Amino acid sequence: MRFDDLVERARRLAEPGERRLLGIGGAPGSGKSTLARRLVDALGPAAALVEMDGFHLAQKELDRLGIADRKGAPDTFDIPGYVDLLGRLKACGPDVVYAPEFRREIEEPVACAVPVPPEVPLVVTEGNYLLMQYDKWKRVRVVLDEAWFLMIDEDLRVARLIDRHVRYGRSVEDARERVLNGTDHVNALMVNASKSAADLLIAEVL
Repeated sequence: MRFDDLVERARRLAEPGERRLLGIGGAPGSGKSTLARRLVDALGPAAALVEMDGFHLAQKELDRLGIADRKGAPDTFDIPGYVDLLGRLKACGPDVVYAPEFRREIEEPVACAVPVPPEVPLVVTEGNYLLMQYDKWKRVRVVLDEAWFLMIDEDLRVARLIDRHVRYGRSVEDARERVLNGTDHVNALMVNASKSAADLLIAEVL
């Protein structure tokens, strides 16, 4: 699908006077973060980007719960907090709404890092689990006005994800194990099973 066509589709959602939410889902390494940022850059002041990853539980809390080894799994996020923030964004009150942001260089979320002014008509949010119909995650799809799912060639997705883990400090062997047999593999299977909830399935962006 041509990127310009996606921009035009998003632009139709970004009409002044009513705040709309566009969600972009996909497995780890599918390119959803890159696509979301490109869209927001193309739309300029008409759009803002709020990423699901800002709702990662802090490392201290993951350690307390004993789930640090599964960081990135569905239950390692503040799901109600994410849903509540989406609701506030959708309501579009008179005040700036501040969203958190995940900083990969420190592997921690940072609160109030992303301001969304009330005059912004479109909020783009992206993440692995936006379309999942499992437990608390199913509340996310309800609040989204439109949802896209990015599903690219599997070999390319895997290669991208291994490269990402290596860039952020993992050994090649550790990265391959996580992507092919560990948490990332399990997550990808769950995420890909949720694609039927999307309004638009994107196999390639040209």
